[in-house]
Parts: sequence; C-alpha cells; structure tokens
Amino acid sequence: MAGKAMAPRLELKDISKRFPGVIANDQVSFQVPAGAIHALLGENGAGKSTLVKIIYGVQQADEGEIVFDGEPVHIGSPKEARALGIGMVFQHFSLFEAMTVLENIALGMDNPPPRRELEARVREVLKSYGLSLDPHRYVHTLSVGERQRIEIVRALLQEPKLLIMDEPTSVLTPQEVEQLFETLRRLASEGCSILYISHKLHEIKALCESATILRGGKVVGSCDPREESARSMAEMMIGGSLKDLSGKENCTYGEDRFVVSNLSAPGEPPFGTSLKDVSFSVRSGEIFGIAGVAGNGQNELLAVLSGEEQNDVSGSIILDGQELAGTSAGARRKAGLASAPEERNGHAAVPAMNLTENAILSARGRMGLASGGIIKSGASRDYAARVIDAFSVKATGPGAAAGSLSGGNLQKFIMGREIMQNPTVLVVSQPTWGVDAGAASFIRQAMIDIVDKGASIVVVSQDLDELLELCDRLAVINEGTLSEAMDVKGISIERVGMLMGGIHGGGEGAAATGKQEGVAA
Repeated sequence: MAGKAMAPRLELKDISKRFPGVIANDQVSFQVPAGAIHALLGENGAGKSTLVKIIYGVQQADEGEIVFDGEPVHIGSPKEARALGIGMVFQHFSLFEAMTVLENIALGMDNPPPRRELEARVREVLKSYGLSLDPHRYVHTLSVGERQRIEIVRALLQEPKLLIMDEPTSVLTPQEVEQLFETLRRLASEGCSILYISHKLHEIKALCESATILRGGKVVGSCDPREESARSMAEMMIGGSLKDLSGKENCTYGEDRFVVSNLSAPGEPPFGTSLKDVSFSVRSGEIFGIAGVAGNGQNELLAVLSGEEQNDVSGSIILDGQELAGTSAGARRKAGLASAPEERNGHAAVPAMNLTENAILSARGRMGLASGGIIKSGASRDYAARVIDAFSVKATGPGAAAGSLSGGNLQKFIMGREIMQNPTVLVVSQPTWGVDAGAASFIRQAMIDIVDKGASIVVVSQDLDELLELCDRLAVINEGTLSEAMDVKGISIERVGMLMGGIHGGGEGAAATGKQEGVAA
C-alpha cells in the first residue's frame, strides 16, 4: 500500500497514435504526481489534443500503457475515464444547442441527481468560481466563452481525481482567473491532480509547478514553469527563436477614420445582450481594443458593425466620412470594412467547403473573384493559395476542406483572407483564440503591418494580455455598455478587471452583484 501511495496519479508510457499520413503521438511518456498541477505545452498540431483524448478514453492509443494510481488501466470510453476519477474540460464543445445549460450538464453526467438538486449544485459551483451563467438558457443563445463555462461546471461536478483543463480561462476577468487559480490550487492541495493546457504562458508560469513540452507529437523537453519566462517556454514549443512584434514603437496616427456614435441594438433573441448607446472612434494607424467577459454584447456589436444585423439598430457608423448604417454587409465590404467573428467553424468559415470556396465568401467583391454573379474559379484558387502561402497555413492546398485544418491553421486562413483584402477598417473578434504562441505572434504582426500602412483595427477580445500588447487604446464592454476609451500606456489592470466585472465606480461589494448567483450578465 505504501508503494501505491507514492505512485504518480497518472503515468504515460510510450504512448503512440497514428492517423493516415500523420503520427499524432510518438512514444510519449511523462508522469503527473498526485496533487500536482502539470502543464502540457505545444503548438497547434503538436499532439496535445490527441493525447488528452486518449487519457479521457475518447480515442485509443496504438501502442503504450496508461498507469493510474499505480495500476495499469485500459480506458475504453469517457464513461470509464469518469469512473476512474478523470474529468475533462474540452476546448471544442460537445453540447446540444437546442437544450438548456442544465440539460446539457445532466447529459454529461453518468448518474445525474434530480433536476432541482442538480440545479442547486450547479449554482453552487457557479458561485464558488464567480462565473456568470443562467442554467435555464438555451445553448444556441450562448457565446463561445459561455459554452466553455458549461464544460468547466460539468467536469467539476464529478469531483475528479485528475482534472484535464484545456484553455479554461478565456471566459474570465483577471480577478476571476485568480479566483479559478485559487480553486485549482485548493483542489491540488486536497490531492486532485490537474493537467493544464493553455496558450497563455504567463498562466502556466503562475499556476503550474511542472510542464511537459510536445513538438511534432514527441516529448522534446520538460521544465519548471516557475523558473522560466513566457518567452523561453514559447521558444521551447516552437523549437526556435520567437520574433518580437515590430512596428509598434514609432506608430503615428491620422484623423478619425472609423466613428461609431450612439449605437443601440436589441440582443440576440431570446437572451442576448442589448447594445446601449455605444460610441467610440478609431484613428488611421490605430488599433482600438474592446475588452469584456463573454456574453456582454460582443457578438451583437460585431454583427451590427459588419452589417450582419440591421433590425431595430439605431445610431451612426461612419467610415472615412461615409455613413454605413443601414447599408448591407456587402456594401460595407466594398467601402473597405472587413470583419472576422469569434466562431471559426460555421460562422467565419464553412467546414464542409474548401478553402477556395471559403475565400470567395468574403473576398469575392473586393478581390474581384466574381463578376455578374459568375465565380472566377482560377482567380479564386489563386487568392486562396496566396493566403495559404503568406500566412503559412498548413493545408494540402486551396482544395482542402476548412474542416480538415487545425483550429490554429483555420484561424490563420480566416485572418489572412481578411487582411489580404487590404481593408480600410478591420473589425475582428478573438483573433488568436485557441491559437498557439507562434501562430498568435504571426497573426498579431500581420495586424500591426496593416495599421502601419494606415488602416484602422477594432479588436474585440477576452484576452486582456493580447489587448495590452496590441492596442493603442481600449475600452471595456459590460452589459452592452462601453466604457470610456483608455490609453494602454499606464493603464490600471485592476480598473480594467473591475470594469469587466461590472463595477463602474461603485463600492467594493458591488463586485458580487449579479455575478455570484449564476445569472446571466
């Protein structure tokens, strides 16, 4: 028994997994001790997702052995994983859109308690984490960030011995991130092991005491993140030097190019957040950031600015002196406004369509890919190929289905498709969500390059570090209301976090208002 007590909670021995033409995992071995918070690092395509799916029983290894609490185990399904005490929060969600939050949580449990008892337990978890989510909302009304919260709650209700967390903090304010970390540290102190995956390397440094680095499906190193810098870990992941962003030091601004005044619009039915007199301006050569926790009107704002949503919209949207309010999405693109929504699959791109067809969707007018309703096949393929080449998209070519690309590569294609249209104004939500350090740096540099040429960019993001790195000024959106713009230089992170949490100069106790009872923000 003493030997078992000292055994690692999880041990992988020479795990290998092959797919046609690809070795996803190649002889992967590492250990996670009981009560440890262990990071799994690697770029998109490094093999992290395949590996954790094997641990959780979603996929089976071709070779190797899994040892759990000192005993060799065969994990044939997620149900078997949960029976062992393994919980997982997936980056890509497995949710039924026509059902409520509570119903989805119940479906994810092997033996759910009665509905009233389950709701009480869900609200208790929401309260302890400071998460804002209504158990009775339908999933199809939720943003990407809100959907991720369902996965977090569902896993924690299982009281796991090993909790696998994949990008869990993209939905949280800085204060809520620290609260989550405190909870994870408490879980670890009680003996729960945590396998933590995040592209936010400062989080890894703050939270984890050990890390395994994957590259090309192989273990290429390990480290103590507390003794590393975010840059050194990123360079271990990519196997080379990380380039500094260039062009931000000596930026100059022109006149106001994109001016939004008193913009109001109803929320997405039935539970969306209405926009209330949103006003801001962006100068030529400027990147303007909009921070906020998911579900506070970001999706509505992007839809209104891009022209996707025009019903009951009031206010003014002016680009280079031209009023765009009331014009179609196509007319706005012709005027020079490009946009990229946060949801890659199904909104920014159609997974079943190939990259050429996805390029046509938004670039046909500005890049001359169609004329008189007739698609120019050659020009369209050439444009898609140029995007693939310029943005280092790993794909078999313009004929590859969008759904065949990794998340990071699809995001690079989407951003490249918009940026290479040389827009006057680019409005983008979550430009590097779920993207590895190398790809994120590439996308951010491409954005900086077009503002150096005089374009204006509006970045909507829940990643405050990204906004602080990229933007010249930023504002915070909360419950459909936009704060005043703040210069990023010398900005107070605590103030931004409070604004994200809904405190607008109120007392300290106001932080809990509407946020601690599991209600929609």
